[in-house]
Amino acid sequence: MNIDIPIVGATSFKSRLLGLIGKKNIDYGMFFKRCNSIHTFFMQEEIDVIGLNEKNEIIFIEQNVKPNKIIKIHRNIKKTSILELPKNTSQQLHLGNQLQFTLSFEI
Repeated sequence: MNIDIPIVGATSFKSRLLGLIGKKNIDYGMFFKRCNSIHTFFMQEEIDVIGLNEKNEIIFIEQNVKPNKIIKIHRNIKKTSILELPKNTSQQLHLGNQLQFTLSFEI
C-alpha cells in the first residue's frame, strides 16, 4: 500500500524530539526509524500514528491522537518505527498492510 503524501525522515536529535510540535495545517508525515514511542505535547493538531515493524508492516494504528498524549508500542525499539501522519490520513490502512513510501528528505 502506498502513502501518497510527502514523508520527512526525522534523523537528528532535534527533529526526533520536536517532530510535528507547533505545526498547523499538517500536510506531510514524519518517519521515526528505530522508535517505539512518541508524545504529542505542545502539538497544535491531532495526528494519526502508525507503528511499523522492520518490514514496514503495520503493527499499530491510532487515529486522531489528541495533543498531550504519550503513545508507546510495546515492541523492541530496534525493530519498530513510527510514522506520524496528518489526521484522518490512515483511514484506509489496516493492521498487517505493508506500506511503501519514499522519504522526501531527512532532517
